Amino acid sequence: MAVSVSKLNKFVLFKLPSAYICGVRVKAIDKDSCVVSVKHRWINQNPFNSMYFAVQAMAAELTTGALVISQIQESGRKISMLVANNKGNFTKKATGRITFVCNDGHLIAEAIQRTIETGEGQTFWMKSIGTNEEGVQVSEMDFEWSVRLK
Repeated sequence: MAVSVSKLNKFVLFKLPSAYICGVRVKAIDKDSCVVSVKHRWINQNPFNSMYFAVQAMAAELTTGALVISQIQESGRKISMLVANNKGNFTKKATGRITFVCNDGHLIAEAIQRTIETGEGQTFWMKSIGTNEEGVQVSEMDFEWSVRLK
């Protein structure tokens, strides 16, 4: 079953309800990239009238995790995935609609292939960049993913 925008948003609703309630939505996905958007609202604000950092982290993680899910499904193997580490850098107040983009899908296939061949877990880093409606970067999040055969 191929991953699609509607299937991912349904997944977010049922498996990540806090992200869904905060307005995190997948907008586009292909083999190499994923786009997720979230609008600054009362439910996801911090005391400084901008988006709470954890909401940005949920949206950013989803851009990377959706790509990992997609390529695991494509492999046809039972592979577990887990965020092992993350780093965040917040460069501007996040207000309005924030769009996160990850273009690191090309990193996943190699790690999945190595874990299938060796039976050992593999790790790799993926980057997601959040920009506001003016195209100005507001945050950059890096996630270290671990994949291994079940």
